[in-house]
Amino acid sequence: MMPTMGFVAHWDDAETGSGEVGHLGGVWADLGLAAGSVGVGASRIRIPSGKWSTPAHVELAEEEIFFVLGGAGVSWQDGETYDVCEGDCLVHLVEEQTHTLMAGPEGLDVLAFGTRRPAGGTYLPRAEVIRAGPGSAATRPDKHPWELEAEAGPPEVGERSARPDRIVALSDIVPEQMGAGLIRNLGRAAGSVSTGLRHVELARGNEGAPPHCHSAEEELFVVLAGGGVCLIGDDEHELRRGSAVSRPPGTGIAHAFLAGYEGMTYLAYGTREPADIVYYPRARQVSIRGVGVRFTVPDG
Repeated sequence: MMPTMGFVAHWDDAETGSGEVGHLGGVWADLGLAAGSVGVGASRIRIPSGKWSTPAHVELAEEEIFFVLGGAGVSWQDGETYDVCEGDCLVHLVEEQTHTLMAGPEGLDVLAFGTRRPAGGTYLPRAEVIRAGPGSAATRPDKHPWELEAEAGPPEVGERSARPDRIVALSDIVPEQMGAGLIRNLGRAAGSVSTGLRHVELARGNEGAPPHCHSAEEELFVVLAGGGVCLIGDDEHELRRGSAVSRPPGTGIAHAFLAGYEGMTYLAYGTREPADIVYYPRARQVSIRGVGVRFTVPDG
């Protein structure tokens, strides 16, 4: 089995990068890298007032889900602009809307979740380049894509449009009772397809999903409020706001979350793998999710 260490980190300790090129600027913390994720990633992006998070782009292979931690700003999508603020979730499907974010007067603090697709790429229509890898522009190798985007200038921000279904507010989603927790399925509400994002609230002393491990699905968790512990195998890891927990597939090591005195609220991000098998060691149950079959493993 894989070791249990290296799967818990905090955004204050994550590797960060910052920069400002023209209208673009922000501070990025790579939570997925810090927590040891494999096929998925998560970054915290803090965007200063009036700056834009990234060049306007469309992903060619990666589905993205954003969650607004704080502040307010504008989501720019294919020339339309939409107000966004704390608690909003945004889904961007593969080869759909060109998008980026602009921070308002108080700045904008977001979490960006996505998969790592080695054969993917990003198209920047305003800069007229395809970004085939970190720091590269396939059609203009002489300049960084951010420099080309800066030369194009900031996108035009006009009057706000009514928000589409792919932007949802946490407060508008009716919670579902799941075990001892309240679950809001943000990804489903905003139309995600290949990945999901859930908002989970646990009261003091309560456990989330029972200990389990996945054969194919990778999960990545970020604590938003309160604290508690994450059980990974026989180890307990203390959690607080900003803690990130990575659970790659195929480890054979079960995990679970237990809320502390103040309760705990966290985001649970994961891939949707039709061939995934889930094992619950406490109940000795196996769930074959793609076909909806569940059975108990006999003793011995």
